[in-house]
Amino acid sequence: QVQLQESGPGLVKPSQTLSLTCTVSGGSITTNYYYWSWIRQPPGQGLEWMGAIDYSGSTYYSPSLKSRTSISRDTSKNQFTLQLSSVTPEDTAVYYCASKETIVVVTTPRGYDYWGPGTQVTVSS
Repeated sequence: QVQLQESGPGLVKPSQTLSLTCTVSGGSITTNYYYWSWIRQPPGQGLEWMGAIDYSGSTYYSPSLKSRTSISRDTSKNQFTLQLSSVTPEDTAVYYCASKETIVVVTTPRGYDYWGPGTQVTVSS
């Protein structure tokens, strides 16, 4: 059973870069056909898929966030990370990492099978 756990600062100042790490257990992030995504939910809004990194290290981004988002991985630690630059209060949300075994990237949040518990990130000065 794949398990995911998000970690990172809960408070980020406007204009700074938000950095989160997802630690994976029960499976390897290099396992064929697994995709590893970041998804967020702002207060009072729905889930938003932000981007993903696949088993080979290829990355995929939401067009609306592509200019500010970077996803990378550390295979030695079985972790993948999210960096979101130039944050504003509108980036305040619960951030989730999630995974799915699939042959193509899934951009529908509810399509993911394994989820971390989520971490609250607030953007405020």
